[in-house]
Amino acid sequence: MIMERPRMNLQTLFGGPPLAVLFKLIIISVIVGIVLAALGLSPYDIIASVRNLFLRIYNMGYEAIDLALRYFLLGAVIVFPLWLISRVLKTLGRRQ
Repeated sequence: MIMERPRMNLQTLFGGPPLAVLFKLIIISVIVGIVLAALGLSPYDIIASVRNLFLRIYNMGYEAIDLALRYFLLGAVIVFPLWLISRVLKTLGRRQ
């Protein structure tokens, strides 16, 4: 028996009728914009903050990558063999 995947339509994608969802998003955006303006924030401040965040991460640079790689290898020494053993045992269990 072949099961068909249900087709994704715009209503499923948007979580409701597209025009209604778009209207709600516009209203929420205006409200959030009013709140942010009242707090003295501008879109440029937010973009600059995100840019600074990425620059700080980049400046941490290769030391952070090296540390992450060490943690990955340390965990992989345990995780990958256990995963491989579990897959082999599951495959052998299906044959019986």
